[in-house]
Amino acid sequence: MTAHPGDTGLLAPGWAGSEAAAATGDEAYLRALLDAEAALTRAQAAMGLAPAQAAAAVTEAARTGAFDVRALAEAARTGGNPVIPLVGDLTRAAGEAYGPYVHRGATSQDIMDTATMLVAARTLDLVLADLGRGERALSRLAAEHRDTAMPGRTLTQHAVPTTFGLKAAGWRSLVLDARDRVRAVRESLPVQLGGAAGTLAAFGAYGASDPAGLPEAYARELGLRAPGLPWHTLRTPVADLAGCLAFTAGALGKLAVDVLTLSRTEIAEVAEGSGGGSSAMPHKSNPVRSTLIASVARRAPQLAATLYGAMAAEDERPAGAWHAEWEPLRDLLRLTGGAARDAAELAEGLRVRPEAMRQHLDITHGLIVSERLSAELTPVLGRAGAKELLTRLASEGQPLAEAPELAGVDLDPSHYTGSAGVLTDRALERR
Repeated sequence: MTAHPGDTGLLAPGWAGSEAAAATGDEAYLRALLDAEAALTRAQAAMGLAPAQAAAAVTEAARTGAFDVRALAEAARTGGNPVIPLVGDLTRAAGEAYGPYVHRGATSQDIMDTATMLVAARTLDLVLADLGRGERALSRLAAEHRDTAMPGRTLTQHAVPTTFGLKAAGWRSLVLDARDRVRAVRESLPVQLGGAAGTLAAFGAYGASDPAGLPEAYARELGLRAPGLPWHTLRTPVADLAGCLAFTAGALGKLAVDVLTLSRTEIAEVAEGSGGGSSAMPHKSNPVRSTLIASVARRAPQLAATLYGAMAAEDERPAGAWHAEWEPLRDLLRLTGGAARDAAELAEGLRVRPEAMRQHLDITHGLIVSERLSAELTPVLGRAGAKELLTRLASEGQPLAEAPELAGVDLDPSHYTGSAGVLTDRALERR
């Protein structure tokens, strides 16, 4: 069997083949590391700390040089991170004259953290695009089914009627909440630049008259934010990423678990546009998109917890805490990116079955509107009397339409959806 140099996602159908997978793979991380190194040389050249020719040579070497991901991964064991062997390769690629300007004044964590922010930024752009697709599809569903009555369920049981439009509007609201959080984090992602202990001392030693201005020049080169302070052990950027990604996974998970429930054979009020088959049962059309999204929602909180735990990072640069972030953060980016893709496809293809919803409204023979009946009967029978009557009718299993006490009373569940339509309209006003 031939070994593959990268992770193909064989056990991860939730992100396999997604744009987020490509944006977070080893090759993408290598590209971000090289971009971070080249940008550092350009930033120093912009401040007169390196010749323009060095900036051009390092940038060209970073673009065209031969870098072996597998070899870098194996060499990373020696120093504990891939930046150290990469600097050696890039220095050689830049040539004898300009190689000394590679990585000058930086520490490995500067480059690793900056590359991580680049990978995050590029992946979050993809997540935002898919959240936009999902939001637009859910908006159409909510508007189309504004007045499509269906059973509202609480604690697994029929409660009172609601509308599918309001349910879809709720899903959309969560997607928009996720979008807002992701967008805010995306706009705040910073470069990292502090040198060995976060003092920028080495840049002063190399001749910078204003080392504190270098992070801003560095940020401009990469399209990221300039940090107020080096954040080697001030891990707010990573914690913010953890929070927005876990929230997004959970928000999309709500959509998924609702679809999983409503697409059960015995309910069948919705169905995925293109369900998945079974290896043993030809009749099945499984809600695969929803299943994969739900699996992400269950994994994301624990991955985020690891990142929050890494905030307790000792000294000016930590041993272990920083290193513990890399894999769970990449997993979170991949998983959430895959879930956003799947949620967009799910919403765009979702089939709604109003006839099944209407049929289920009648399952309890009118009892689904007992709340309204209790309110209407109370002035006539008193509160206790109204409750006693409805409880008796429910226990007898008699259709309420046949009860003489309720002759002439409107028992149509579709007439008792409250302000669902107004609430849906209000939700759809949000942009």
